[in-house]
Amino acid sequence: MNDARPVTIIMIEDDEGHARLIEKNIRRAGVANDIIPFGNGTDALTYLLGPDGSGAVNKGRQLLVLLDLNLPDMTGIDILEKVKANEHTRRSPVVVLTTTDDQREIQRCYDLGANVYITKPVDYDGFANAIKQLGLFFSVMQIPETE
Repeated sequence: MNDARPVTIIMIEDDEGHARLIEKNIRRAGVANDIIPFGNGTDALTYLLGPDGSGAVNKGRQLLVLLDLNLPDMTGIDILEKVKANEHTRRSPVVVLTTTDDQREIQRCYDLGANVYITKPVDYDGFANAIKQLGLFFSVMQIPETE
């Protein structure tokens, strides 16, 4: 990722084992950016949009959101809708990383503005490899600043 303006990775994942595996394999791919983990949607949205919900709190930052759809307090779809509807965060890339492989759900995420949809492989090695490849993708992608 662009070192001139560091991209902050916001990881919204309630499974601690998955969260550790994601971070470890992103690091293995050589990505050194800050990763801020959230175990629920409420805390993540407060961080992304601020306590007032305006999103201005992150103005001028480069954010990339890693989003699980299955969270304890709300769906990832709810978060995706709010992030993409906000003028300050709508250009932030959202990578959906989930166990759900339902075609309707995948289509819905893309319709709402998800940039990438990845189904978590069920076996450890497959999951680790998928995340490592995602980390390599992160290292070359360009991310716009929030407005």
